[in-house]
Amino acid sequence: MDLLEPTYLAFFSRWLHVISGIMWIGLLWYFNFVQIPSMPNIPDNEKPAISKVIAPKALFWFRWAALATIITGLSTAHLNGYLSSALTLGIIDGSQKSTAIGLGMWLGIIMAYNVWMIIWPNQKIALGIVDANPDDKPIAARKAMLFSRTNTALSIPMLYAMVSAQNLY
Repeated sequence: MDLLEPTYLAFFSRWLHVISGIMWIGLLWYFNFVQIPSMPNIPDNEKPAISKVIAPKALFWFRWAALATIITGLSTAHLNGYLSSALTLGIIDGSQKSTAIGLGMWLGIIMAYNVWMIIWPNQKIALGIVDANPDDKPIAARKAMLFSRTNTALSIPMLYAMVSAQNLY
């Protein structure tokens, strides 16, 4: 049994993809369905526990899970021989499966871009991790929240496309 055989590598890559995806989307939904809606109900003197302790650690796992999900997803597609076809949305092979998985991949890539290029930079400002004008904090917090909500909305069709692809030929 050679663990470096392509079949085992593809299985291991898919397993890591699913695990990292669960962490990423789980944290995304935690932020949008639990933490953000709960913040107005938390007394002001207790909010620093969230903003200084919980949120930075959760955002660490959130952004790295996003990157791991993309890397392992692209790796899985490559190891299984459908990377080009999926990224071109099935135009290369005319496959509905490639179109579906490709839509999921592109939505995931857009979402990961949002995490690293929009949400995280704005969260650093909102949480005071980087120096910023105090007037910029609420603007940055709102922008991060809006893009996080966008990602939450995109996660539904992304998950649908990923799962439905397994049932197509």
